[in-house]
Amino acid sequence: MAEQASDSLISLRALTVHFPVISGVLRRRQIATVHAVDGVDLDIRRGETIGLVGESGCGKSTLGRAILQLVRPTAGEVRFDGIELTALNDDELRPLRRRMQMVFQDPFGSLNPRMTVGEAVAEPMLVHGLAKTTKEGREKTAELFRVIGLNPEMLDRYPHEFSGGQRQRIGIARSIAARPDFIVCDEPVSALDVSIQAQIVNLFEALRDQLGLTYVFIAHDLAVIRHLSDRIAVMYLGRIVEIAPKLALYASPLHPYTQALLSAVPVPDRAVEAKRQRLVLQGEVPSPLNPPKGCRLHPRCAKAFALCSAVEPVLQQKEDGHWVACHLYD
Repeated sequence: MAEQASDSLISLRALTVHFPVISGVLRRRQIATVHAVDGVDLDIRRGETIGLVGESGCGKSTLGRAILQLVRPTAGEVRFDGIELTALNDDELRPLRRRMQMVFQDPFGSLNPRMTVGEAVAEPMLVHGLAKTTKEGREKTAELFRVIGLNPEMLDRYPHEFSGGQRQRIGIARSIAARPDFIVCDEPVSALDVSIQAQIVNLFEALRDQLGLTYVFIAHDLAVIRHLSDRIAVMYLGRIVEIAPKLALYASPLHPYTQALLSAVPVPDRAVEAKRQRLVLQGEVPSPLNPPKGCRLHPRCAKAFALCSAVEPVLQQKEDGHWVACHLYD
């Protein structure tokens, strides 16, 4: 996929993440391979938000972690601001960790229950030398609490004393404490009530504008993705099958899988909803242990033909910035 590389903060080329399936206790051997991410090409421009959508198990979270090198890729390249991350060891990666952060799905599980929230947020500043003393770290943490909409008087409380929405705000504060350039948001609102989701999404949007952040925003909720993203990438079984500016994707989805996803989103107008044609995929998602040959959607796709089961389609640009991997458009 050829994008404008000159203004890209993140560039992925043929990024692949496979996990071995091991059997046996004394005589351990690999019996299979999980194809979590298979040959992803993607460029993320500075200051933009890429929405990443797809069914559970399609590889979204693994892709996000592979970009940050929390999961080491099996093959391919990850370039961050021109630096090839996969060629670096852990010590060489350490100085770059400050510039790449993550907000996790579970705000409670991502916070240390033995640390006060003030200590948890101040820790990355102390580790990376952004605060020289504990007192300075506390002062900067208090300011971050004001930014995310929490009372600084709560600094000495523990994670279990907060609601889910408050804990996620604390997780966001911890991620921006290191002054990053890039944040992977791994379904950060899926565990929250709908009313709280809107507040957190608005906070992400405000922080992006204030701090010039670049996001990969992973979510199931297509309404959330539409609100926050500049471009949307659709994943299916380890591969990106379509990527486009959000308005183009919602107005004119090209890939049958994208069409099925969007047709499942309810419309509040009953008259419009009654007239909509629902595209339903047949069967279940194939196992990533043994993905289908050719197009990975072909066993479930009503539009599939002979070529789909034999040759894997590649991403190709059909309109300005609108890429799709489907033989219907060859």
